[in-house]
Amino acid sequence: MLLSIVKAGVGMSIFTDIEYLVPFTLFFNILLAMTIIFLERKDATSTWAWILVLFFIPLAGFILYLLLGRQLRKKHLFRWEGRKDIGIDTLINYQMDAIRNETFEFRISNAENYQEMIYMHLRTNNAVLTQDNHLDIFDDGANKFEQLLKDIEAAKDHIHIQYYIFRLDDLGTRIVQALIKKAQQGVKVRLLYDEMGSRNVKKRHFKELLNAGGEVEVFFPSIFPLLNPRLNFRNHRKIVVIDGRIGYIGGFNVGDEYLGLQKKFGYWRDTHLRIEGSAVHPLQTRFLLDWNQASSQQKMGYSDRYFPAIPKKGDVGLQIVSSGPDSDWEQIKIGYLKLINMAQKYIYIQTPYFIPDVSFLDAIKIATLSGIDVRIMIPNKPDHMFVYWATYSYVGQLLRAGAKVYIYEKGFIHAKAIIIDDEASTVGTANIDVRSFSLNFEVNAFIYDANISHQLAELFEKDIFDCTELTWEMYQNRSSLIKFKESISRLLTPIL
Repeated sequence: MLLSIVKAGVGMSIFTDIEYLVPFTLFFNILLAMTIIFLERKDATSTWAWILVLFFIPLAGFILYLLLGRQLRKKHLFRWEGRKDIGIDTLINYQMDAIRNETFEFRISNAENYQEMIYMHLRTNNAVLTQDNHLDIFDDGANKFEQLLKDIEAAKDHIHIQYYIFRLDDLGTRIVQALIKKAQQGVKVRLLYDEMGSRNVKKRHFKELLNAGGEVEVFFPSIFPLLNPRLNFRNHRKIVVIDGRIGYIGGFNVGDEYLGLQKKFGYWRDTHLRIEGSAVHPLQTRFLLDWNQASSQQKMGYSDRYFPAIPKKGDVGLQIVSSGPDSDWEQIKIGYLKLINMAQKYIYIQTPYFIPDVSFLDAIKIATLSGIDVRIMIPNKPDHMFVYWATYSYVGQLLRAGAKVYIYEKGFIHAKAIIIDDEASTVGTANIDVRSFSLNFEVNAFIYDANISHQLAELFEKDIFDCTELTWEMYQNRSSLIKFKESISRLLTPIL
């Protein structure tokens, strides 16, 4: 009786709408859950996480899934016919056949020890092995950007520059002004940035560079303001190629914080490589693929100017390996796993985020329990709170197995590096988390050189002096509040 009076008072339409809205919402939640289970075929942990989100917060969960949960269509995302012109397919097939037939000429001493890994990267990522490179390692932002600006100033033909984060603060403005100057001199300048990483930057902010003849593109821009259906799939790569002869790859983005000028983070510790040698060509190819995906009108074709003959610069062997949601194999992750499984003496890992999947966590545990010296370095200053506490929970598991964990105290450590046995190493953009393994577009250099690996190991050991070692006893005595933060953050890791 009371319900009928209320209905009569406020009108039937509201109650009718609610009566239909609830089953309608439930129907769509069930439909979406079935899609996740049977069509998208996510891993079981991620599937359960999204089903819980859908049923606990029905409407908001549906919107979150549209923005963060959908898989990316892989078909024809990156295509470039120029691969045929530079003969990369022929070279890949030759290297694979030669390694299989044990006729490949390894001109560097320890590369032959890693031919299984080299073959794997050739097969899964078309990552050619180059053996004539010279590498410079930068662990400080001021030194890295000083050298980059010198190389930009000396450019003769073209500058291709790609960053996940490109801020138009003092550092970003200095770089843009240097690019404008080169564009005015006739050098072809192309700048590519990720919209989400550089969320406060718009193409109109580069008007002076565009007027000078430069080109600017945005990776996966929003269709509508503040709404990006590809929010979860970001181009996290940092690549610079100058005149097809000099390349940069590593962890530094463009912004004043990478010079240690932001109080929140303090000193910014990162690792970046400057490459001279044939490995610049695979970096160039990666840039062209990313550029052509982002550009609808200014696509690049093959030109000799982008792939000039490069005289021998050194004797470092390396492969440029990229991965992303467009690929099937999580190439950088399996490269990490292969490195770990091949280690015999030590494994050094530096990463700002340590949220491994089961395969990675098991590989580290097995290495540690086998007596290998496993050391992991993570930051003390979180830039993403849930990620930080999830990281803390995972390293706790490894402490129990006997790994050594160091908390970097000097500032923020953003380096992404793994070094094993003073023989092989990798430096690049991929963190040790689900996002870098399967959602972001990443790129790493896998290096087969004792001298470079030794230098990276020395940097790690030097950084230890700026760390506090987290012991198993310390971890066991952590507060109840920290345990609560870890538990909540751990639950969210499948969708972080």
